[in-house]
Amino acid sequence: MQSTTTYTAATTYTTIPISGGDVISRSIQNLSNFVSLQRPWSELIASGVFDAPKSLSDAGIRLRMNAKYFGINYAIVIAISAAAILIGTPIAWIVYAAVFALWLVLYFFREDPMVAWGRHVDDRIVIVGLILVSVIAVWLTGSVNTLWIGISVGVLISAVHGMFRNPQGLFLDENDAVSDGLIRSPSSASSSHTKDFPI
Repeated sequence: MQSTTTYTAATTYTTIPISGGDVISRSIQNLSNFVSLQRPWSELIASGVFDAPKSLSDAGIRLRMNAKYFGINYAIVIAISAAAILIGTPIAWIVYAAVFALWLVLYFFREDPMVAWGRHVDDRIVIVGLILVSVIAVWLTGSVNTLWIGISVGVLISAVHGMFRNPQGLFLDENDAVSDGLIRSPSSASSSHTKDFPI
């Protein structure tokens, strides 16, 4: 009996159609889980960790490492910057926030098939619908240039932080540490160990 329950729970996402409300609530939960992975803000702006990069290539390496480590924080900074610049136009702010939320919930963080009025909605239809809603929102508000300025300011702030924040002491997961050359992979360590014993 227990194995049957486990099987049903494991296949809920793929075989049992779920309502549109459940799809949205699960997407919101996925979004919440994603945002909760942000690094502590105190670590982002800690004192004594900022210095000038030694060269342009060093700045690029720093930016890449910090973007991996603080990626979610940078995304939040960009979103806040875009929202802040639209404060003067509250209607545009509300419209863009609603469109952004629709993209996050119905596309980026949705893992279940979309169902409307008891019928499965193809992903291409969801994307076309979201694009149409976005175009209408831009056309109605007419403040897309202001939005781009806000996004650009957020990207600039994140890029400057990424180049001047010394990533020394920031460690990602083991795979990232291996790819960045910080540690050797276990397979290479075992292969170097086997070289000591000729066959």
